[in-house]
Amino acid sequence: MFLSGLKAFFLVSSLLGFLILVSLGLISLFLGRKNPTNYFFAGVCFLGALFNGNFVLVSLLDSPRIALLVYRLVYCPFVFTLPLYIRFTHAFLGINTRRVVERIAFSVSAVFIAFLPFDLFFNGFYEHGFGRVARGGPVFLLFAVAAIVSVLYCLATLVYSGKRAVDNQKKNRIKYVTGGLGFGALLLSFNVFPVMGFQVYPFGHFNFVPAIILAFGVLKYDLLDMGVLIRRGTTYFILTGVLVVIYLALLYFMSYFLMVSGYRNSMLALILAITIVVLVDPLKGRIKKWLDHVFFMGRYDYREILKETSRRLNRMRKTTEVRDLLLDSILHHIRLRSIYLLMKEGSSGEIRFFEKGDLRLPSHPEKNPENVRRLFSCLERMSATAAMSRTSLERVLPDHPDKKGTMALMHALGVVAVVPLVAKEGLMGAILLGEKFSGELFVHEDLEVLMTMANQAVTAFENALFFERLEVLNQNLESRVAERTAALREALAEKERTEAQLIRSESLAAIGQLVAGTAHELNNPLSSASSLIQSTLESVMIPYESKANREVMIEDLTFSLKELRRAGHIVRSLLDLSRQTDNYRERVRIHDVIDDALRVLQNICKSFPVYIEKRYAEFLPEMDGNFSALGQVMVNLIRNAIQSLPKKGGRIFLSTWYDEEAGDVIVSCADTGHGIPERSLRDIFKPFFTTKEVGEGTGLGLYLSHELIRRHGGNISVESRVGEGSSFTIRLPTTGREK
Repeated sequence: MFLSGLKAFFLVSSLLGFLILVSLGLISLFLGRKNPTNYFFAGVCFLGALFNGNFVLVSLLDSPRIALLVYRLVYCPFVFTLPLYIRFTHAFLGINTRRVVERIAFSVSAVFIAFLPFDLFFNGFYEHGFGRVARGGPVFLLFAVAAIVSVLYCLATLVYSGKRAVDNQKKNRIKYVTGGLGFGALLLSFNVFPVMGFQVYPFGHFNFVPAIILAFGVLKYDLLDMGVLIRRGTTYFILTGVLVVIYLALLYFMSYFLMVSGYRNSMLALILAITIVVLVDPLKGRIKKWLDHVFFMGRYDYREILKETSRRLNRMRKTTEVRDLLLDSILHHIRLRSIYLLMKEGSSGEIRFFEKGDLRLPSHPEKNPENVRRLFSCLERMSATAAMSRTSLERVLPDHPDKKGTMALMHALGVVAVVPLVAKEGLMGAILLGEKFSGELFVHEDLEVLMTMANQAVTAFENALFFERLEVLNQNLESRVAERTAALREALAEKERTEAQLIRSESLAAIGQLVAGTAHELNNPLSSASSLIQSTLESVMIPYESKANREVMIEDLTFSLKELRRAGHIVRSLLDLSRQTDNYRERVRIHDVIDDALRVLQNICKSFPVYIEKRYAEFLPEMDGNFSALGQVMVNLIRNAIQSLPKKGGRIFLSTWYDEEAGDVIVSCADTGHGIPERSLRDIFKPFFTTKEVGEGTGLGLYLSHELIRRHGGNISVESRVGEGSSFTIRLPTTGREK
């Protein structure tokens, strides 16, 4: 009973090998890339599956005659493993100069087919405890020798090519194929012993184990260029197969235990079945986790790397910082010998080359910018959007004169993989990855993580470029603002000079008008004084004047003195109002300013039927200011008020008061004249604006008054109603804060 159970166990292992090999063959044939290497690998898998399936089928057949017929039929294609192994090795290594060896192997296999129907190849069966095995004849021994020779040739070719390989990618590809082929040949050699009658299990039926070794390289390093979905599907198929073997083994031993113990209780069988399920389910999770770790994960924490890199990239504001972080992070975490970065300058289109790590080239590649440009052009031409190995890149690169030089440069740099940096506008750059210090190849998940980092880096580069451009614009703007500010200062200075000149010109013009207007006013007291002094002189020359005449002379002289003093006041007022000392500051009493303005305007007032009422505050503090400038303001306001009155006359009110809370002296000049239209009020203080007829005014009086008050730190405002009159209010600080 135990031997029958052992036989069933070995049959299950052969069945599992059959399923695994068929699956690998189908995946390589239909889902892999359409190239000779994949086709020949599929052929090797199918022949191995046929070998395992033959053992299961023959062991289950009751008729020895039919079983022998099946054996011979299966070996018809199986003898062609000789040329198939050789052809697969040549295709894998890219050897195209040894067709003679392939033809010889094919001819030898064709000769062996001729002996298959006869007993010289197989002449019966051996019934071993592990199953039924055909009895080999002398020709089978020759076939075994030929198979050993072909396998040794393949192994020698692989080992020789592996030693000549200069990069880890090619070495690892050859290493896994050599291991799978060599281990498979070792296992198949054990099949000779049971065929010759020895009670030794034919370990060649475990040839799915070297197939799994080869599958490991295929799945982890994409040796045959199968996609990630295919590789994951194959991995989980292997997981299912392993679980089936474990499940069947447990089921067999449980059944054996029940049969030996003599229990027939169905409840116990149910409990055992539940136990199997409970044991297998966590085992499935552990195996799946192990497969993911072995096939799809490296020796570093992907999530932690992405999290840390993303966090740091988000804070970068300069392209140099992003570049250094990207290169250092990849170089440090993935443990690369070297790493290179191609970057396209946005403005100039120049291709920049950066490098870090253990560099191979004795001279910097940037010394030959043409090679760098060709490399970037090739990547740009193929519109690369995903990371890929150098061999994959070489295969998909379109034929172009630059291709050979590009691949030679990548080979010289030791580049084994390329990760493009793709922006919205196209290819921004590319990361060229050197070999790992461990010698391992890049698994697909390595490239996926690097692609994720590259996408984050592209965003960081774009943000950094934006900030750098913004900084340049800010610098340019600051420079322009400084230039414009300097120009504005010069313009303001020129404006101040022009205003000062206008003020002086207007002041002189106003003084000229005032002098002309006050000439008659001065002439009257001077004429009277002159006439009286003349008559007094004549009287003095007559001796012995009477006492009455003396009193008349004294009265005449007193009147003359009064008139001369009046003339002196007029002259002094003109002098006070005509001083061109804008920067001069003194203590000023605003009432004196108004009185002087009225004195110089007295002649104008006499020519108009105008009544001027002074409403002075009883207490008004002195203020810091320029007497002449303030006098000019009052002259302008009072003269404008007089000119605004109708011909029949009117009234002018000059009021002052003190705002204790603000510390300001306030002066108001109101009239009962025509008033100012509302549309003109907003422009009334603008230069050259006037409502008078052409030739009657320059439009500078109120503008200059506004500027003079502003320089004293005060302000001037106006209220007016057409037909009722206007009121100008001046507010001046007593502290003299100049603006």
